[in-house]
Formats: sequence, structure tokens, C-alpha cells
Amino acid sequence: MAMSPRSNSGNSLYQPMPEINVTPLVDVMLVLLIVFMITAPMLSAGLKVNLPQAKTAEPLDPKQPVVITLTKEGELTVGDQTVPRQEIAAEVRRMLNGEDRHVHVRGDKEVPYGEIVAVMDHLAANGIVKIALLATGQRTDAETAEHAVPAQ
Repeated sequence: MAMSPRSNSGNSLYQPMPEINVTPLVDVMLVLLIVFMITAPMLSAGLKVNLPQAKTAEPLDPKQPVVITLTKEGELTVGDQTVPRQEIAAEVRRMLNGEDRHVHVRGDKEVPYGEIVAVMDHLAANGIVKIALLATGQRTDAETAEHAVPAQ
């Protein structure tokens, strides 16, 4: 607490002032801001390191996901083959072959979303939980305009 001489209020020459001195606080905050502004780009870019090369090392084999496709006719395909809906979990489990891979589900744009969720739910109920949804393509300008929300 800061002290200032006051002759009118009481016996003591110095009394505490009720004001807070913010100048040191602002100085410290500005220094911290400058430090973070300088160090933040270095943290995101990282350091360039020349890594050693091993002669016996083999590259990791990237695990391809199992892709399930729902067509607008209601057919389910796992990879290249058409599978009945009741056997989809068994076929996916056979294709996974005990490996830790993901399952990608994609559907035609005319397939009701409830059908896609039903397939995902069936897979999850059978213990297949690493499931992702795939977008099948990019919209054209006409499709984007068709699905745009009108301004009010």
C-alpha cells in the first residue's frame, strides 16, 4: 500500500492511500505481451532438426480404412462387394481381421440420413466403434444456391 503525508487526518504523518498504482501492472503486462508475441511463432513452426537415418528401418504400412457405401437404391457395399444389411457387421469384422483400423461410412446424397445412422448404430451395437462419415464430393454452385438459407 502506498503512503502519503497527510497532516489533517489524525496523529500519524503518513496514512495509507486507497488508490491502486496500476503503472507497474501495465508495465509487467506489456513486457509479457512482447515476450509471448516473439515466442509464439517459434513454438508453432518448431525447430529444424537434422534427424539421423537408420539403414534397417522400414516405413510403417498405413492402414487403409474399411469403406461402407450406401447407394440411393438402398444397397450396402463393403469395399467392392454388396452385403445384406444383417451381415454388415460380420463382413466389416472379417475385413478388419482384428486390426485397429477405422470404418468410413459414406452415402449417396439422396439416402435419408436415418439410414446412415441406422448402419452406424448397427456397427456400434456389434462392437465396431471407430466410425467416420465421409463427404462424397463438392457441391456445384447451383447446389450451393439451392441449399442456401434465404436472408430475412
